[in-house]
Amino acid sequence: MEQTLILFFPPRYSYFSMATPLTDAEFQSKVIKSPIPVLVDFWAPWCGPCKAMNPIIDELDEEYSGKVAFYKINVDENSATPGQFNVMSIPTFILFKNGEVFDTFIGVRQKEDVAARLSSLLG
Repeated sequence: MEQTLILFFPPRYSYFSMATPLTDAEFQSKVIKSPIPVLVDFWAPWCGPCKAMNPIIDELDEEYSGKVAFYKINVDENSATPGQFNVMSIPTFILFKNGEVFDTFIGVRQKEDVAARLSSLLG
């Protein structure tokens, strides 16, 4: 009898996110040269708090579509960019405006807190 293994990730802790994956090689062109503000989520697949933030980032990505670009950079696969911005803990979120760091925050946050930071970024 063949058995099928079904993995279930509750939506609150989803491993996957809709934010666009980003590599060290793409950082300059997609973030620094972006015509719109950018939120970069520094994460790793084994990080529970990173997974907890996925649904919040996904909701905000939809709400701010066309106004803010959302990217995720896996710190295990890309070490240059986290090193450049002194990322020591994950999740770390860095907001960029006109190619410059506008704001940085670390750890799990409420959606309202992140939305307030994005509004400030756009204001």
